[in-house]
Formats: sequence, C-alpha cells, structure tokens
Amino acid sequence: MNLSLAPAVVLPLIVALLAGAAVPFQAGSNAALGRLLGHPLWATLVSLSVSVLMVLPALLLMRAPAPQLSNLGQAPWWVWFGGVAGVAYITAALILTPRLGAAGFIVCVIAGQVLSSLLIDQWGLMGLPVRPVNGLRVSGVVLIVVGMLVVQWGTRSQR
Repeated sequence: MNLSLAPAVVLPLIVALLAGAAVPFQAGSNAALGRLLGHPLWATLVSLSVSVLMVLPALLLMRAPAPQLSNLGQAPWWVWFGGVAGVAYITAALILTPRLGAAGFIVCVIAGQVLSSLLIDQWGLMGLPVRPVNGLRVSGVVLIVVGMLVVQWGTRSQR
C-alpha cells in the first residue's frame, strides 16, 4: 500500500475535502431558502438555477468547446440520473437538515454515498473501472455506518 504524500496525491484529496466541507453549508442554505419560499421544491428550483448561472461564466472563462449534442442519442439511459439525483438530494437536504441537523443529515448522506460507491466499484457500474470490494474496504464502510449511528444517537441524547 503506497501512502505517498506527493502533491499529485494530496491536492485532489484537499480539493475533495473542501468540496465536501461545502455540502453542509449547501444543505443549510437550501433549507433556509425552502422556508423563505414556502416549499422545498421552489428552493430546489432556485438552487439549481443559481447553479446554472454559476456554471455559464465558468464555461466561458475556461473556453469550453460547444457540447456534442449529437452524442446524446447514443447515451445509456443512466446518464440522466445525475440530474434526478441532484433534485432528490437537494430536496431531501431541504426537508431533513432542519430535522436531523447538519451533522445528522450529512453523516447519513456520507454513509449512503459510501455504500452505493462500493456497489459501483464492485461491478464497474456507470462506465467506471472495477475495483473489487475487499475486507479492508468493507471494514471502512462498517466504521462509517457505525459513526453515522453514533452521531444520530448523540443527537437524540441531547434533546
């Protein structure tokens, strides 16, 4: 097992960590937006609209080539799942973050992400390379699920 701390290894870890650190703030801000607008789905629409407004200048600044729309007809059915999952996640965050708290919601999200990621890796779903499940990886996931339960129990004991 190579645990090298080369910049090529560390930088992606830091970027992923920072991206993950933004998620509880997204959940909290979207929950507040849902309360202000009167319904979680309106907040989901506004949030996704802001996302579109943020990505458009990034496309221009990065001089991204025009999309190859002709390829969409050949795409597998599951390529559309990202949009569906985005709506489901944002709406769940709007509804559940106020009930579970930021840590309670996010720890459940992380546990769900890791569990489904193991399945994706095991069978190479969605065009990703196969990365077989092994005892060490399963042990890590068990620790995450146990951590999720501890956070939930800790939250309930404070009420």
